[in-house]
Amino acid sequence: MTSAVAAPPLVRSETVVRPRRLVRAWAVVRLTRPWFWPLGWGGGAFGAVLASGDWLPAAPAMAGTVAVGLVLGPFLWGFVFALNDLHDLPTDRRNPRKATAPLVTGVLTPADLRRCAGWCAAGALVAAAVAGPVLLAGTAAVLVLGWLYSVPPVRLKARPGWDVTVNAVTVGVLGPLGGWALHRPVLDYPPVLVVLGVLLGGALYLPTTVIDRAADRAAGCATAAVRWNAAACYRAGLAAWVLANAVWLACCHLGVLVARDGWLLQTITIPALVAVYAYLTRRPSIVRLAVVALAFAVPATDFLVAYTRAG
Repeated sequence: MTSAVAAPPLVRSETVVRPRRLVRAWAVVRLTRPWFWPLGWGGGAFGAVLASGDWLPAAPAMAGTVAVGLVLGPFLWGFVFALNDLHDLPTDRRNPRKATAPLVTGVLTPADLRRCAGWCAAGALVAAAVAGPVLLAGTAAVLVLGWLYSVPPVRLKARPGWDVTVNAVTVGVLGPLGGWALHRPVLDYPPVLVVLGVLLGGALYLPTTVIDRAADRAAGCATAAVRWNAAACYRAGLAAWVLANAVWLACCHLGVLVARDGWLLQTITIPALVAVYAYLTRRPSIVRLAVVALAFAVPATDFLVAYTRAG
């Protein structure tokens, strides 16, 4: 009789615990922002194809390719966003867009985010070690930049200009360089691609500061949009985007990286890309910026097709 009476509470307890674990597990996944992973993968893939001349990695490079995918996907993004959310809590509590963030809702605790950052950093370093010492050094550098970006007292996110620079360099330069380093020496990376990467990365990051401008200003976080206002960030982002696309188109037609008889698709799509950016970033959102980034994949893919055929 005693065991029969005691059984129902035990069953109910297990039923409650399992959904709670699932909720926390899903919160950790959301924390890493999986929708940002393709941004790292796209840059890494571009660098890898450019360095190897092939769309698919050769068998000896397969382990390193998978390792770089883990680094540029869940590990680095998880590390960066865990630290960012941890130190952005005062801002996120004022931001309607972050109302469902795991730390704001209490599904995850600050200790959970610290553990997540630690595990992601460890995972990134282990995976990078598989890819080689150059990738390991680069990953360590990105982890340091991620720490400096979010964590006081340096907190580059709240230092206008530095916030843009860190994101432009990590996304626009170090990501593609990670894929390149799997196949060729880092010093062989074309300097023009460094310039292009910084311009494209800066153009994509500046509108994100506008999205959260009101909440950042209320919390006293002096991002680029808070210091320079939304209109100035829009103009700066558009100028960087126009310049990047102009340089890209010039490189195609001048045969800087690869020669081809005609670049019709590039000539058509580059002006369209400028128009898309100019329209969508007037009222920026993460979805709109994703559309802009995906649109650039069209000329980038066309370029890689010409490059691999020429090789």
